Amino acid sequence: MRLSFLVYGVLYVVVEIVGAQIEAIGWPHLTALDVATAVANACLTVAVGIAVLVGADVGGRHWHRSVVARREESARLAAEAWAEPGTITVASWRSEPLALPAGRPWEPAPGGDYAVPARGRPFPEDAGHLL
Repeated sequence: MRLSFLVYGVLYVVVEIVGAQIEAIGWPHLTALDVATAVANACLTVAVGIAVLVGADVGGRHWHRSVVARREESARLAAEAWAEPGTITVASWRSEPLALPAGRPWEPAPGGDYAVPARGRPFPEDAGHLL
């Protein structure tokens, strides 16, 4: 039903524009070229009107999507700010712990850098059979 009202409205506008241009010319001097010019002007007016309406609709939808995206982004940022609170530092009422007592000084192991087996040579003769 909505579409039929729209079609009737467009046809009404076209007929009114054609009638106004034909009336401006006058019936005695009317030619086929004048009628064609009036119809072309009416169709151009309707096309420009439809283009303006479609452009406004597309621009409105784009604007609405950008507003919704901006609101979602601000809501997400606000949720992140509350979800992850920062570290709270608190001064302790306890005194600092005492230092550990000093141990004995480091001394190298007796016998050098490596241990020598009690019997036999320190390394096998054949280097290929170490395992």
